[in-house]
Amino acid sequence: MIHELQARSGVDIQANVPLSGCTSLRLGGPADCFAEPDSSEALARLLAAARALAVPVTVIGRGSNLLVRDGGIRGLVIRIGRPMSDLRQEGLTVTAGAGASLGELARFAAQRDLAGLAFAAGIPGSVGGGVVMNAGAYGGELGERVTRVEGVSQDGAFFTLSHDELAFGYRHSALQDADPAPIVTRVTFTLLPGSRAEIEAEMAELARRRAEKQPLNVPSAGSTFKRPAGHFAAALIDQCGLKGYAVGGALVSGKHAGFLVNQGGTAADFERLMNEVAARVLAETGVRLEPEVRVLGEASN
Repeated sequence: MIHELQARSGVDIQANVPLSGCTSLRLGGPADCFAEPDSSEALARLLAAARALAVPVTVIGRGSNLLVRDGGIRGLVIRIGRPMSDLRQEGLTVTAGAGASLGELARFAAQRDLAGLAFAAGIPGSVGGGVVMNAGAYGGELGERVTRVEGVSQDGAFFTLSHDELAFGYRHSALQDADPAPIVTRVTFTLLPGSRAEIEAEMAELARRRAEKQPLNVPSAGSTFKRPAGHFAAALIDQCGLKGYAVGGALVSGKHAGFLVNQGGTAADFERLMNEVAARVLAETGVRLEPEVRVLGEASN
């Protein structure tokens, strides 16, 4: 399968790549086949090859919001990463490859006296994944600054969507509604004139607040659950006495209850902890927690 995919697409394919190295949780089994295309055209060829060979495709970004089960992922895993991470400025607009990190994007804008993305500097994800889920922090959301998204559909067709067509909402965009999901390759942001010194000071202050409140020194997927309407997930979890609660090597952080962290466990530990925390909160408060973390793959045998 690998040789055929590679021959048809012209993209380098690797076998049995451990996906634990591709996620911020440092968990997950192997991908049968793994590729990182370096352009939209290479991505389209790869998708066409997989379709012709009836190989299932899973697309990931930088893996900051991802739990891969211990059995790994069958078929082809395509990562939109470093080879598609270019950044360009033209006036008040910045166009970013989907594989760029949000931190890189925020720093790039700040260095050019462009404001509006300071909040994103500490979000541990990629531009593509962040736009799909409309990532945000400290009162800002990516969707507020996105004016154009380019990508490739699962059938290999190129597309462009405007801000209005993306229909951004809380941790949501129209990109999440399509099945199969389209793949973002490039995003254009329209920013505001600013002062590099002031923007970088704001970024430093937000970094200080993050370090003070969040368990940044252990593997996690960031905030594990979405904010329920009228509530805060961390407060509900804390209210239920779950700080420090563990399943195997997965733990509810004692520093911030909204963060579930990996302390040498398995993906099965982490998934079970997610489910148990959500069940306990529902039973004790009547509030249903919805995961922000995307769960993929198969359980180990």
